[in-house]
Amino acid sequence: MRLPKESHCIAGLSLLFERSSNLTQMPAPSIEFKRRLRWADADAAGRLHFPRIFEIVEEAEGELMREIAWPLDVRRKDYDFPRVHLECKFKRIIALDAPYRLLFTIGKLGHTSIRYDYQVFDEGEELAIEGTMTVVVLRDGKPTEIPTALRVALVGGGT
Repeated sequence: MRLPKESHCIAGLSLLFERSSNLTQMPAPSIEFKRRLRWADADAAGRLHFPRIFEIVEEAEGELMREIAWPLDVRRKDYDFPRVHLECKFKRIIALDAPYRLLFTIGKLGHTSIRYDYQVFDEGEELAIEGTMTVVVLRDGKPTEIPTALRVALVGGGT
């Protein structure tokens, strides 16, 4: 059974929250971008230039972290979040000036790592790109447990 979603729009970004049947826990946060493929993001053939997807995904991560009160400047004080694994499957072409929608979600929380999942849909809502990005939480240059407040926020328990 699919539960209804709530959507809030802030500065051109849609924040999606799936309603949970568990009333004591907020749903996990996610970010949705609706955009057109810009000239700067296209290759010579007029299609999404493949490395640009990772910049777009990092932007979504930054927005998600800001939304749960872990903005980049706060994160850098005590923790670092280097990327340790990236995956991307290109299934359909996103052409120059074509609209697309990116959905960025929390895929899995490990002990010291966070896996983000992302999907990009073309203007016909066909899946065009999908992938994952995994970051590890470092403190003083060593892997460390995801801070409790961050874990709670990432599973939808508030900030």
